Amino acid sequence: MNLKQLRNTLLLVLAAFVWGTTFVAQSIGAEKIGTFTFLAARSYIAATALIPVVLVYGKVNPYRPKNEEERINGRRLLIRGGIICGLFFFAGSSLQQAGIAYTTTAKASFITTLYVIIVPLFGLLVGKKVGGKIWFCVALGVLGLYLLCMSEKLSLQKGDALVLLCAVLFSGHILVIDRFSPQTDGVRLSCIQFFTAAVIGTICMLIFEKPSWDSIMEAMPSLLYAGIFSGAIGFTLQIIAQQDLNPTVASLAMCLESVFGALAGWVVLGQTLTSRELIGCTLMFAAIVIAQLPIGKHNESV
Repeated sequence: MNLKQLRNTLLLVLAAFVWGTTFVAQSIGAEKIGTFTFLAARSYIAATALIPVVLVYGKVNPYRPKNEEERINGRRLLIRGGIICGLFFFAGSSLQQAGIAYTTTAKASFITTLYVIIVPLFGLLVGKKVGGKIWFCVALGVLGLYLLCMSEKLSLQKGDALVLLCAVLFSGHILVIDRFSPQTDGVRLSCIQFFTAAVIGTICMLIFEKPSWDSIMEAMPSLLYAGIFSGAIGFTLQIIAQQDLNPTVASLAMCLESVFGALAGWVVLGQTLTSRELIGCTLMFAAIVIAQLPIGKHNESV
């Protein structure tokens, strides 16, 4: 690994740290304002913070269409992709924010990261084969999930169930981004995504919640951290860092999000895990890491 690859890996670790510690911000924010209020405000902040990035990134990597038709088609694809990504982001983030009010940050961070395993399973819907390694990781992840979340009554707690559904939706979000990002500007796509989530969140906030300006101001530190650091900075770090970096190394670095989330919940909020839950976290993290490790030349090329 050369110096540039090492730098990019460290940038992804920093992004994972930001995303992991954001679970604490979400947990604190959930005590002060409703789910849709938090999501709307966070998304407005993230979209606004991304505007300067869009302007700078556009000058560094200008888009030059060959003709007017290509320019119009490109803009339509960007807007359509941003809106669809925003819908998935809104749905997944809403479930995550609602779930984190009923569970610990450690559980939420590890369950959310299960998208690493769920994404390949979604490939079955479009006829892609899933190898034995993924099925092994699924079994290991399910066992870890059982130890981490299942109560003595063999029922999934409300918060854990919501975050698990969030992981499924974030898996769809990843696939949608994979569909549109190669054909569009990734930073602009993200900016539209956040504005879409903000608008939908505002509508749901006005219908289902009664936010007050005082409560929003109380939650402002959490909102700023989630919006600026997790949204704008975290996403920008990911774009920069994934250039010229092995996808496997990138995935492993980003998987640290779950570990940082658990540590942040312990240090900041004093949330502890039982021995059984720690074993569950370990098994889930092992499943996530193994799912990213290449086995043989074929998997490495994929």
